[in-house]
Amino acid sequence: MAAPTTEQPAGSDASSARWRRITSLEVLCAVLVLALLAQGALIQILDIPAVRTGATVFVAVCVQAMPFLVLGVLVSGLIAAFVSPLALRRVLPATSAAAVPVAGLAGMALPGCECASVPVSRRLMQQGVPPAAALAFLLAAPAVNPVVLVATAVAFPGEPRMVAARFLGSMSTALVMGWLWARFGRPEWIAQRALRHPQRPLGQRLPGQRLPGQRLPGHSAWVVFTDTARHDLVSSGGFLVLGGLTAAALNVLVPASWMASLTGQALLGIPVMALLAVVLALCSEADAFVAASLSGVPLLPRLVFLVVGPAVDVKLIALQAGAFGRGFASRFAPMTFVVAIGCAVLAGVLVLGGLQ
Repeated sequence: MAAPTTEQPAGSDASSARWRRITSLEVLCAVLVLALLAQGALIQILDIPAVRTGATVFVAVCVQAMPFLVLGVLVSGLIAAFVSPLALRRVLPATSAAAVPVAGLAGMALPGCECASVPVSRRLMQQGVPPAAALAFLLAAPAVNPVVLVATAVAFPGEPRMVAARFLGSMSTALVMGWLWARFGRPEWIAQRALRHPQRPLGQRLPGQRLPGQRLPGHSAWVVFTDTARHDLVSSGGFLVLGGLTAAALNVLVPASWMASLTGQALLGIPVMALLAVVLALCSEADAFVAASLSGVPLLPRLVFLVVGPAVDVKLIALQAGAFGRGFASRFAPMTFVVAIGCAVLAGVLVLGGLQ
């Protein structure tokens, strides 16, 4: 009599493995259910002024930035699906140095914040645009677009020079960083996934698997658009949350009394306001109103705040690390910080008339 067999179909192990695997979506659902069940205890535990302040800052940063991040990934998807790399190369000058000012001026056409410019800049690189030009666009788009300039004019009705000074300082920062990258930047500083051509991805893929930005036979451009936009939104959204958490934590740790000590202190206010711009991680459409509310701080430090903020902050550093790699962010962010302060001070001296 034959012993009972214990063999299972070949696909049963794979099937059971799939059932045993816990995905991030299941973890998120479990956390949400537990939070709902224990919301009373959580409210009592977290009912601390500092925690409430941090939560408010985190929500504000994410709510401010998310619409523009969505705008950026939509533009990124449109570029991947409908814009030919050959067309981009025809528009831009042949050399990186000459393409930088063209890209900087093109940044005026995208009314968004820095969250929107990161995925668009990455997609431009993937479409064959020189990294120097794409980075100039990344810095110019959130700082010199019409929405930001109009918001600055509304926030400073008695100081129309602030609009011109902010435009000059921000555009100079974008151009200088673009030219510096064209001269000293190295391709290996940018993660290869950022330079990967969207229609010819590097590495292996499974048969029939469509990667973001890749059009397979029988698939329309709109399918490429939706896949690319969804991929960029998921990728950038996680780093936006990380940046928002960092901004919230640092915001709580900065004492309010520090701001009172800056009254009439232009030289001291420059580095303090620059660091504050990095820490607060405000959206470029809203930072002018925050700067205008600091009436005791001289105009020049407030201009530094407006120029540095859209160029480098904790949220933007996190987004850049996710899009271009940590090696890129560790080099690009500190240099941008220094260049932005220098360009803002120079613009303030020329337009505002000195240290005031």
